[in-house]
Amino acid sequence: MATYTITQAESSSAAGNGNSNVIELQSYPPSQTPSDRKLGISDLEEIRQDSLPPMQAVEVKQRWNSPAGNKWRVFATFWSFFVVGMNDGSFGALIPHLEPYYDLNYTVVSLIFLAPFAGYSLASIANNSVHVRFGQRGVAFVGPLCHLISYTIVAVHPPYPVVVVIFIFVGFGNGLIDAAWCAWLGNMANANEVQGFLQASYSLGATVSPLIATALIQKSGLGWYGFYYIMIAVSAVEFFTSSFTFWKQTGAVYEAENPRDPNSNTGRTRQALKSKVTWLFCFFIFAYVGAEVSLGGWIITFMTKVRGAAPFASSATSTAFWAGMTLGRLFLPYLTSRLGEYPSVILYLGLAFGLELIFWLVPNLVVSAVAVSLLGAFMGPMFPTAIVLVTKLLPRDLHVGCIGFGTAFGGSGGAIFPFMVGAIAQRKGVKTLQPIILALFIVMALLWVMLPRKRGKGHESGDGGESTPTVGNEL
Repeated sequence: MATYTITQAESSSAAGNGNSNVIELQSYPPSQTPSDRKLGISDLEEIRQDSLPPMQAVEVKQRWNSPAGNKWRVFATFWSFFVVGMNDGSFGALIPHLEPYYDLNYTVVSLIFLAPFAGYSLASIANNSVHVRFGQRGVAFVGPLCHLISYTIVAVHPPYPVVVVIFIFVGFGNGLIDAAWCAWLGNMANANEVQGFLQASYSLGATVSPLIATALIQKSGLGWYGFYYIMIAVSAVEFFTSSFTFWKQTGAVYEAENPRDPNSNTGRTRQALKSKVTWLFCFFIFAYVGAEVSLGGWIITFMTKVRGAAPFASSATSTAFWAGMTLGRLFLPYLTSRLGEYPSVILYLGLAFGLELIFWLVPNLVVSAVAVSLLGAFMGPMFPTAIVLVTKLLPRDLHVGCIGFGTAFGGSGGAIFPFMVGAIAQRKGVKTLQPIILALFIVMALLWVMLPRKRGKGHESGDGGESTPTVGNEL
């Protein structure tokens, strides 16, 4: 960039006044005046590369209410996660009605879990490109639109193969939304608390959707598809709130706020995939979401077939699981902030393992309901806590690449494992749900202890992890 230079020349005064400083200003060459071109992203990159932050520099993070427009955007992300939660939480209530309506067995009906896997996989590939080209505006437009169109088609109860294909597009929208908003809020100030509220919105949606679906089917006389009339309405609200609040968040804004490492010669996602942290995070989320959706999706069938509970009592148990997860994500992040991310998840995993054993081995309806609600509470904070830890272990320009790929890849666990449960249940019975969940908890614990540990509270990098660059502010 062209700059003014100041030179100092010394001259002596004949009057004996000593040395005097003469300042000479050199003007811009005619071909490089500021009026010839506008300041662009490349200029910002040059400034960034040529300027080193002072040693005392700290990173200035956004808050949920600062800048001013953030509070409306944060609300829109909460509503999006509420819609995603309604989608995932409804499967458990709808499966018992899908089976007789389409005359399906456990294996075939489980395809409704597997279909989103393709959508999540596509989202993991496209996520970073959507951010770079269209910014958060692209995610806020495409993700909710996938929901709105898909639910409209499902509401007319087409043949089951069409339903399965449509849920691929639901999975794609979920994958984009999950990755984008987790990465954005995970890098804010008070990230544990903000992430907790985001994930609690998902859990709240999953809490109310089985009740809504069951009430519609039993009292209104509508078939299972009546629930998707509600989903059309909530996804329409999602589309308009997200598109409006994120409309100014273009690709250029994203590039300016998340500049790339100048020494990198690969794409952001490919660079993130070179990190061990990314892959440990991916497989941890893969196992976690698999356990969460398997429990939420099959718990009603388990309670009905194995525990002999009435349909309403079974639905109430599912509601207790998701309600516990909602409360856990709202309140346990405050404990996480005090203990630190790493030991907190170890604690939550240990408690969840014990509660799962009680749920499996104690054949009592009340004990099962209490155990599963507490199980949801301690499982709840694991997902947002993992995201917050990753934002502290990796540089900011890799957050969307890592978290985007990780949540999309991990979301596929919510498709594969529930399908596996259904396929195994077809041969061995739905009682096989519990040992599968216990095995997933063990895998999660092994993956978590392999993550780099931070040296102490407040550190932004761990042993073996990449340090987070700082941004200096000169006053």
